[in-house]
Amino acid sequence: MVMKASLQLKLGQSLTMTPQLQQAIRLLQLSTLDLQQEIQQALESNPLLENSEDDEQAELPSADSDQNQDTATLETSAEAVTDTSSPDWDENENGPDWQSENEIPDTLPDDLPVDTAWEDVYQSAPAPAARNDDENDHDFETRNSPTETLRDHLEWQLNLTPMNDRDQAIAHALMDAVDERGYLTSPIEDIYAGLTDDTDEDPLEMDEVEAVLRRLQHFDPPGVFARDLQDCLLIQLNQLPPETPWLAQARLVITHYINLLGNRDYAQLLRRSRLKEEQLRDVLALITSLNPRPGDIIDRTEPDYVIPDVIVRKHNGRWRVELNPEIAPRIRVNASYASLIRRADSSADNTYLRDQLQEAKWFIKSLQSRNETLLKVATRIVEHQQGFLDYGEEAMKPLILSDIAQVVEMHESTISRVTTQKYMHTPRGIFELKYFFSSHVSTDEGGECSSTAIRAMIKKLIAAETPKKPLSDSKIAAMLGEQGIKVARRTVAKYREAMHIPPSNERKRLV
Repeated sequence: MVMKASLQLKLGQSLTMTPQLQQAIRLLQLSTLDLQQEIQQALESNPLLENSEDDEQAELPSADSDQNQDTATLETSAEAVTDTSSPDWDENENGPDWQSENEIPDTLPDDLPVDTAWEDVYQSAPAPAARNDDENDHDFETRNSPTETLRDHLEWQLNLTPMNDRDQAIAHALMDAVDERGYLTSPIEDIYAGLTDDTDEDPLEMDEVEAVLRRLQHFDPPGVFARDLQDCLLIQLNQLPPETPWLAQARLVITHYINLLGNRDYAQLLRRSRLKEEQLRDVLALITSLNPRPGDIIDRTEPDYVIPDVIVRKHNGRWRVELNPEIAPRIRVNASYASLIRRADSSADNTYLRDQLQEAKWFIKSLQSRNETLLKVATRIVEHQQGFLDYGEEAMKPLILSDIAQVVEMHESTISRVTTQKYMHTPRGIFELKYFFSSHVSTDEGGECSSTAIRAMIKKLIAAETPKKPLSDSKIAAMLGEQGIKVARRTVAKYREAMHIPPSNERKRLV
């Protein structure tokens, strides 16, 4: 059999993503912090890019959202995002022509006496105002000290507690068994077994471990080194002054009836403790003032700060949407390096500068496209959710990604990238753009109600319920049905759990 080679011509279509498009999509889905790192990396790697924050700031694009308008005017321009000045732009043309009184002059006087001092020629800058040494030390410690953990806090107290080497070893073993809540995670018998050594001439006794444990249970925060919740609450009660009202009754309830208290079986609790309802109410007030997780009061994590990408404010009765000018540094093409590029030169240096210039222009254009897209999407969200801005969560309207995609004529995947890890600052707080999207539930009138609005209604109903007889999920569903909102009991339970609201039997209180 003989194989014969032949040529065939086929026509076809395929989508190919250019590097520029890939870069624009990648920048679009970055969060604010990631974008700042990306820009900083670009500034460090590309000599044709420079930071232009020192120049006169151009106003960022903004848009007004009016309820009676179908579209909002977007004021976007190249200067709104970046400065793409031409290579022959004179840096001093638009810059300030004044000089600070403390700025060093460019030239020195020709004739100066031999004994001339610095202060005779240059005016010294005023010295910073004196501050209290204690205040300086406090600020330094606040800014530079690492976050203290519960273990650090306990170690610090242990170092101040007089103990012999034997007790110190027991204390460290007990400390190793404490979790982030402040509880012992191992039974004391296991800790004792890990410390015993049959070869010791003076073997360790269980009483020694328990004695050290009792000393550690007086450490701060009150309740640490507890074996369980009951032990934790009793440790805190024992540290209260003896004259504390209802202290003995609180010990009685915690010691013998903590299970009835956990189940909120107040009828049985009243019967067995022989307390009147008013007395039990005071006892429960004392118990609820205790901390069931003492370790949580020690700060262990650095706070997370959210930088909003978009700012929404009301101006002259209209909601105005604008980009946050602090989300990213303003960058431009370096005019000095760009002026070195020669059109007909094909040397390696000139080719390198030409490539870097092209990458710089692509990067700046991608940033501009990102900000314009972000502003456009945020404006449409504000137009659709003006009821939320005016009246709160209960006025939230149903909204899905395809609704915004159709209005701005973009793909749903693009809207998803824009709204992920992007935040909007409003008079009602800072929200992720995803927050304004929610599913809908049908109403009796044939309309639709947002799931976010239903959550707000459930939260409002629970807040107004009678503590002695809290609302069940079925009752909440019936009350929503009276308002024309068709929602099942299991849907109410799902929304309630999503808001971390306990069920009715756990919300029951004696008030």
